[in-house]
Amino acid sequence: MNLLLLPGDGIGPEISAVTRRVLEVLAETYGTPITIEERAIGFASLADSGTTLPTDVLERIPEVDGVILGPVSHFDYPPREAGGVNPSAALRTHFALYANIRPCRSRPDLTILPKPMDLVIVRENTEGFYSDRNMHAGSGEFMPDEDMALSIRKITAKGASRVARAAFALARTRRKKVTAVHKANVLKLSDGLFLREVRKVAAEFPDVELEEVIVDAAAALLIRSPDRFDVIVTTNMFGDILSDEASELSGSLGLGGSINASDEICVAQAQHGSAPDIAGKGIANPTSLILSAAMLLDWLGRKHDRDDLVSAAALLEAAVEDALDNPATRTRDIGGTLGTEAFGEAVCNAVRVRGQR
Repeated sequence: MNLLLLPGDGIGPEISAVTRRVLEVLAETYGTPITIEERAIGFASLADSGTTLPTDVLERIPEVDGVILGPVSHFDYPPREAGGVNPSAALRTHFALYANIRPCRSRPDLTILPKPMDLVIVRENTEGFYSDRNMHAGSGEFMPDEDMALSIRKITAKGASRVARAAFALARTRRKKVTAVHKANVLKLSDGLFLREVRKVAAEFPDVELEEVIVDAAAALLIRSPDRFDVIVTTNMFGDILSDEASELSGSLGLGGSINASDEICVAQAQHGSAPDIAGKGIANPTSLILSAAMLLDWLGRKHDRDDLVSAAALLEAAVEDALDNPATRTRDIGGTLGTEAFGEAVCNAVRVRGQR
């Protein structure tokens, strides 16, 4: 299994190095061969290649089995014409990574929630209100004059249908319920189209319950009644906001794994940003990227009928939970004392222990 690691910016290189180390220990312990090659993106490649996303990186992605993408500081990049390409957005659109899958599960002594949370948000990943990636050419955001800015939302039947199908297929393996989150009371045409396609897909899954909830109510219900949700499917921006809310409520934004997937390509990516304010200090929490890497292994295992990869992913996730369950092996952001590398070693030790059982 050959993985491509793209460390990115800010804390990206630190948490990517720890994630690589954990995967190497997992491979040694579990006996599943995993090779990892690394390429520069972001400010590192801008300095060397004149772009934050070199062509050779894009060309390499379809040749490897999976990708691990570190956080990027795209807000600070120069204009596109000066080489400032958002790698996260570019990969999602170039390879049609239409489903952003983000599980959120509360941990008893880390969450503030009154009831347990165990849900997955399946977010449409290539269109919606994200105007920097919803046009074939140019941007969907523009200024007709200096005092007016417009941004276009794009919803397509194809985009809504395929992300809905991913959500229903996932729900069928869980508690068999999908909640479609929308704002069709205001966005009557675009969210009306989204709901139309979700309902069509729902008819193909008669064993899975469908409910429809307005986004305002969904945001509140994640706090009051998180246990009512199983799989949430929604559009790009709503999914981004709700998944960050859910992760923070469940314990910390730094604890949420995430993958971006098409039918053929999967990119693991931490839910959080590049946190340049703590870059280089060795205190970043690498949990999100490690769990994202575990999700990537699981996705690859299911796609290629590799039970060893599915089992290795489960072992890695359990090892992370072992480290998080012990207050002595938590990072500082969640009340512990460990730094980035020390937490990585705690996870490695947990992998070794579980591998001997």
